[in-house]
Amino acid sequence: MSDCCNHNQRAHDQHGLVIASETSAPEDSLFTCPMHPEILKEAPGDCPKCGMALEPLIPSDDNSELRSLARRFWLSVILSLPVVILAMTPMLGMTPLHSPFISLSGPLSDWLQCLLSLPVVLWCGAPIWAKGMRSFGSGHLNMFSLIVLGTGTAFLYSVVLLLFPSLVTHGSDLYFEASAVIMTLVLMGQWLEAQGRLKAGTALRELMNLTPPIARLVEPTGDREVPADSLRPHDRVRILPGEKLPSDGKVIEGWSAIDESMLTGEPMPVEKSIGTMVSAGTLNTSGSFIMSVTRTGAETALSRIIQLVAQAQRSQAPIQQLADRVAAVFVPVVLLISIITFTAWMLAGPQPRFFAAITAAVSVIMIACPCALGLATPMALIVGIGRASSHGILVRSAEALQRLATVNLIALDKTGTLTEGKPSLVAIHAFNTFDEHRLLKLAAGAELGSEHPLARSIVTHAHQHQIEVPEATSFQSFAGAGIEAIVEKERILMGTTKFLAKRGIDTTPFGPLNSDISGGLVAMAVNEMAAGLFIFQDTIRPSAKKVIGELRDLGVRVVMLTGDRTSTAEAVAKELGIPEYRAGLSPEAKAREFVQWKAQGFCTAMAGDGINDSPSLALADASIAMGAGSDIAKETAGIILLRPSLEGIVNSIRLSRRIMTIIRENLIFAFAYNILGIPIAAGVLYPFFGILLSPMIAAAAMSLSSVSVIANSLRLRRINPNR
Repeated sequence: MSDCCNHNQRAHDQHGLVIASETSAPEDSLFTCPMHPEILKEAPGDCPKCGMALEPLIPSDDNSELRSLARRFWLSVILSLPVVILAMTPMLGMTPLHSPFISLSGPLSDWLQCLLSLPVVLWCGAPIWAKGMRSFGSGHLNMFSLIVLGTGTAFLYSVVLLLFPSLVTHGSDLYFEASAVIMTLVLMGQWLEAQGRLKAGTALRELMNLTPPIARLVEPTGDREVPADSLRPHDRVRILPGEKLPSDGKVIEGWSAIDESMLTGEPMPVEKSIGTMVSAGTLNTSGSFIMSVTRTGAETALSRIIQLVAQAQRSQAPIQQLADRVAAVFVPVVLLISIITFTAWMLAGPQPRFFAAITAAVSVIMIACPCALGLATPMALIVGIGRASSHGILVRSAEALQRLATVNLIALDKTGTLTEGKPSLVAIHAFNTFDEHRLLKLAAGAELGSEHPLARSIVTHAHQHQIEVPEATSFQSFAGAGIEAIVEKERILMGTTKFLAKRGIDTTPFGPLNSDISGGLVAMAVNEMAAGLFIFQDTIRPSAKKVIGELRDLGVRVVMLTGDRTSTAEAVAKELGIPEYRAGLSPEAKAREFVQWKAQGFCTAMAGDGINDSPSLALADASIAMGAGSDIAKETAGIILLRPSLEGIVNSIRLSRRIMTIIRENLIFAFAYNILGIPIAAGVLYPFFGILLSPMIAAAAMSLSSVSVIANSLRLRRINPNR
């Protein structure tokens, strides 16, 4: 993968290009090559390696290149059609126009063909000539080098024969119609290719168009409409029903339900109240509210997603290296084959030998253009990664996508991945003279100021049972062990049984239950006496069991990894039907499991959400982070699931396999096309069937190959990863 966004230095070559390095310019002002993503430039132009038009890193709605190609193509069609008629009708024994005053045959027809084809070859084909001549100047020979050689040779050969009629043996020796039609077909291919690339960026442009251009700024004097890009942090913005949010922010007044499906793929609106965060580009479906702006422009969550998708689309999958190695030597080899073909026909071909030799040599050059080979991988990646983003699957690199397609073992973290990561209080066991109601009241008072998930669960449970929670008069926390507090003049200790034992509490009453609990546990003592146990259970995600079954159907071995106790892991694994699990693992122990699996020959994947999953995410061949997980997990993973559902794991694997299938189909087609096409163009069929391929047919086949690769890649726009 090109690492052009992870460096601080800028490297320029003689063309003013930035190669595999970061620039100080914003990404939406940089341009790159679809076939060579390491090429960056601060202005539009052509790639110095392959000659393709550079595209903006962040796709825009600018289709000026498409309009220019369309004008040139249609003008070339209008001018080439009469050239073909003038050239072909004599072969059929017909005269295009014959009267006592004028006859469009002989020298007049030849000169008219020259005049009509001249603007086609030189003006309509000017961009092609510019790319081709630039390739010779830079030493990077490419498809445009071959096109310029082919059309230039055919046209120049015809002009020489026209200026020196004595050299003409018969009218068919002129190649004006071939030159004009070849350039027309090349322009058609370029035009269709530009249309395909424009369609490929549809998903990203849809994301970019989510933010509204206008925001309603709340000021002391009233609301005022301002451009959304003028907002600054701490600005207050009013959002009405049916409006999209112009920036990230926090709700400070009001309530609503927000449709976040455009970012996460989750179809159900999410309730937002005072204090909750909201994201740019999401849709306010019901009430109105006022938000305080926290992030704008490129800093919003939406912008960061757009940047990651764009970066992934221009990254290279390892399979692309095969195409790159072939393309690097392809053009010189084709030129050598063309020279050999010309020489062979001159030595052993039928009369007129020069005519046959030039026909075969030009046909080899035209049919062998490697554009289909170069487009095979990047086109599929651009379309596929864009499609993934629309389903809440954020691909950070093409390499991650290719690796995910070959995964045959996946390890799933328990807490936060298979489960919601939000423990709820499911049982209270009271000991000695205490009752559950009194214990819950005292425990909620002791934990009222704590941010620990179990503490919040106790307080929430008390509120749900309409218990008036008292405030603690003193509070002390012991990291990783427990707390001590005074509530209603009672001395409260809460934490692990080991913590209570170290504080001198007799934990014998906890013994039978403590060893048989499948969920989380908090022990409680009141005034130095064992009082009760609070039992917690993490809620299993609704889709977890279905996802486990679908992974097995895909031929993927599923293993659950967790740092939790064995009894808890066993209960979750049994409920979900997971035959293998590892419990009580530290982050280092989880990572060691991947070392062993990879040594056994498995292609591994890890799906997790926490900081403790990061070593495993880094070691796995492919890594998937849940979007609600820690930042370090998301930075380590190659795939990020924006929606909370586990189904994104299965969808990611299905989509990656489908993309790799399309890439392989494209490469097979491109290789097969050239392997079969070049010998036919060279005349291998002539001794047996008398077939000598016309350069026009060769040019049409070359254009068709590129269009076929693009059309095959665009099939990914319709793929549904849920099936």
